[in-house]
Amino acid sequence: MLVVNRFNVPLEAGSDFREQLQTALDALADRPGFLQGTIGRNLDDPTLWVLTTQWQHVGAYRRALSSYEVKLRAVPILSRAVDEPSAYEVVEPGTTLNEASARSLG
Repeated sequence: MLVVNRFNVPLEAGSDFREQLQTALDALADRPGFLQGTIGRNLDDPTLWVLTTQWQHVGAYRRALSSYEVKLRAVPILSRAVDEPSAYEVVEPGTTLNEASARSLG
């Protein structure tokens, strides 16, 4: 699965933000199921940043978010992300896509 977190950061805060985002990425990278991650900044608008991570499956990502180290080192910066859905399934030829459906409460 793929996670895309986008951020809008004032230019003057970019250097500090970059360090904080690297700290978050390092914390996530230490968790089981992490495959890879990248930090990027928009070419046309340098106030826009992105953190993308790839995980073996959604469970690994959710467990990573609940770990103490990630809560300490990553969640504070991740909470500043643009408020939008961030988890995506990887679409490859021949795979069945996830279908939206109501979840059971029981």
